[in-house]
This record gives sequence, C-alpha cells and structure tokens, in this order.
Amino acid sequence: MGFARGHHTGLWMILGSLFVTLFLAAGCGRNDAMAESGSTVDAPDAAISAAVTILSPISVTLTATPLATNRAEPAVATQPATATAKATPSATVTTADVSLTALLPTPTPTATPLPTPAYAPTPDGEIRTLRVPVLMYHYLSVPPADADIYRLDLSVPPDLFAEHLDRLLAEGYTTISPYDLAEALQRGAELPEKPILITFDDGYRDNYENAFPLLRERRMQATIFVVTDFIDEERPAYLTWGMAREMLANQIAIESHGRNHAGLAEKDDDYLVWQALGSLETIEHELGVRPRFVSYPAGEYDQRTIDVFRSAGYWAGFTTEQGTEQTNAAPFELERIRVRNTTTADELIRLLSLDW
Repeated sequence: MGFARGHHTGLWMILGSLFVTLFLAAGCGRNDAMAESGSTVDAPDAAISAAVTILSPISVTLTATPLATNRAEPAVATQPATATAKATPSATVTTADVSLTALLPTPTPTATPLPTPAYAPTPDGEIRTLRVPVLMYHYLSVPPADADIYRLDLSVPPDLFAEHLDRLLAEGYTTISPYDLAEALQRGAELPEKPILITFDDGYRDNYENAFPLLRERRMQATIFVVTDFIDEERPAYLTWGMAREMLANQIAIESHGRNHAGLAEKDDDYLVWQALGSLETIEHELGVRPRFVSYPAGEYDQRTIDVFRSAGYWAGFTTEQGTEQTNAAPFELERIRVRNTTTADELIRLLSLDW
C-alpha cells in the first residue's frame, strides 16, 4: 500500500507541475498578445482555458524545458510551451524526458485460488469406537507369469474384484470415504447401517484401468493412497496425475502414501516433514485438494511419525494392523483388512464377520 500511495503522489506532482508551467507560459504569451492588440480579455482565464484544453483527454505531445526540482521558488518556463493535438487513440506525454505512461501503476494479476480447504471436524469430546471395516487392496490385475511371491499375494484379478463388490452390495454394505469416517468418529455423524471403506495402497495404474470402471459402474466409493514421486517420475506401472484427476471427480479419494514408499519409523523430524509436506503439497498442486489421510508405507510408523503428520495437517493414518475397530482415541492408528490373491468373495465376508 505504501508503494502504491507514493507512486500515485509522484505522478500527480508531475502533472501539477506541468499544469503550472502551461498556465504561466500561456498567460505570458496571452498578455503579450493583448498588449499589442489592446484586448481586454482577462489573461488568467485565457491561460486556464489554454491549459485545460492542452490537458483534455486526447493524444497530446508537449515540449517544455525541464522543471527545476531543487529551488525554493517555483520554476517558470522561459519560453512559451507549444502543444500539438492529434485525434489518435493513445498518447505518450513527456516532460524532462520522463514518460508519464511509464509511471502509471502496473495492475497486479489476480491468482486463481485453490478450492477452500476443508478443516478437521472439531471433536465434541466424546470417545467413540466404531466397527467400520477398511479393505486394503494393492494390485488389481492378473499377475505376470514371472511374478514373485509378493506380487502374487498382492494381486487381485479384476473378475475376482467384481465378485467382491457384488457380494458386498448383496450383503448390504455401503462404501464411504475416510472423510465420512472422520466425521463419525469425531462428531458422531451418522453412517450407513453397514459402512465399509475400500482402499488401495501404492497407486498402481491397474487401479485406474481395472478397479475404477468396476467401482464407477456400481457407484461405489474408494480411496487410493499414492506415492507422489513415482507419479512425478512417470513410472509406467503407476498412475498419472491425469488419471488421478479423473478418478477424484468420480468418488475416488486420492490420499498420501508418502513420497517414495520408504518406511516412516525411526526417522528424524526433518525427514518426516519432507515426506509429510512433500506428498501433501504435490497432491494439492496437482489435484487442487489437500490430502488429509496417510497410509504408512509397509505399515512402518512410530509416535514421532504420528506427531509430524498430525502437525502437517493430516487428520488420520491407516495402518496394516488387522481389525475393524476404529476409535477417535487413536485416529492415526486405524485398522484394515488385507485382501489377498486368494481371498474369495465368501472368504471376504467371513473376514468381515470376525471379532478381531
């Protein structure tokens, strides 16, 4: 504000000095002419009229002697100023080799703001424990012939996943988002009779190619925890940001799985801040929404991990601990059920019925 105010003041001072110069110059010239002709027209009025005409909103080019800037007495032009008016759409007015158009303030561009961030639901002080199963998937594809035991174990074929979804619907389950769960835990928001979360770790491309169409056909929600550096590096096995944007617009939440899938236990604060804020800011930049949930890579975390992610603005964390009991007394230690390559639809329902 101080810069803008000084900028305008300097401009008006220059214009004021120019007006005075023209007033005096026009008056002197007019007095000389009247002395010769014997005219009785008031000289100051004529000078004002001349100055106003010159400063009217048309293209004007003025030539005048430089104004004095360090004298006690106001500077007076020693020769009459000359003015030439042209009916052109724009003009450059100069005095003492200074361009007035250059002194005009440059408009400040207005940035398009990101969507208003959501704030964590304010706890109402009541401790709650809710039975809400959270399924944990990884790959959603048929594993390749040379897959190792880990790839085999974590791969659920699309046909089997479709069976899971259909069976869940038949059993009366309703998919919800982690935001729904947070509201229910912290403020007692109502949930469906049989709520369930479907989550995917790592953000593999087959989540978009195979899982997303099946979920969208059934109008079911899911959450994908992405490794942001892998997407930035454009690894072919992982999502692109374009895929993530499309899914986000269709009931698929995109949340954090760290920057590079490194374990988060026994790490110092600087490293954890780099992981927490790095992934958060990347997702926010790419998708326009701030992630509020983290899934700990490989399930590795400790109390320092929780403290740093909470301070970075996350609301809760998902573990690899088996179970279905979620409590707001430990929102950064939410439980899940691992879904394997061998998990049939019947086995899935059995797992959901267990008293963990």
